[in-house]
Amino acid sequence: MTDGPYRADETQLMSSLGYYLTKARNVLVERTDRAVKPLGLTAQQIGVILMLSSRRASTPFELSRAMSYDSGSMTRLLDRLEKKGFVVRTRSDADRRMVKLELTPQGHEAARQLPGLGAAVLNEQLRGFSAEDHATLIELLGRFIANGLGDGAGAACECGPPAESAQESSEESPQKLGDE
Repeated sequence: MTDGPYRADETQLMSSLGYYLTKARNVLVERTDRAVKPLGLTAQQIGVILMLSSRRASTPFELSRAMSYDSGSMTRLLDRLEKKGFVVRTRSDADRRMVKLELTPQGHEAARQLPGLGAAVLNEQLRGFSAEDHATLIELLGRFIANGLGDGAGAACECGPPAESAQESSEESPQKLGDE
């Protein structure tokens, strides 16, 4: 462990970074749930739709890995999406043991609408933030996440700011963070 701003004997729940990160995530999830409810989706489910739409995953295993879900949770999530008509599972012709995932027309339509809904949610959540505040928040969270991805210097983070923001970030940051 390294020295830092927290001491075990002085740490208070309501003033800890963990509390604020959890609270911020919960507020964002609740706002997102309200925004995607008319589509018949939840905030949890839109990740699957977007991952399949962008072709970043095409199997339950790839989705589980990319989204940090255990296989049981992913199966239940896919069951709900399949029942709602957003996703279909098929067996691979090359290897019948392999399950492939595809969006249905309803899933593709949802994927088309999600970027606009997501932008509206984020813009509302960032109300009152300047462009500089936003860039700083992204840069700091990217560094925070990178610290948890291994030894730091060699860890890759797929959750950082877009390339133009990364170029503007402080030279003290040892790595450039990639696009989402």
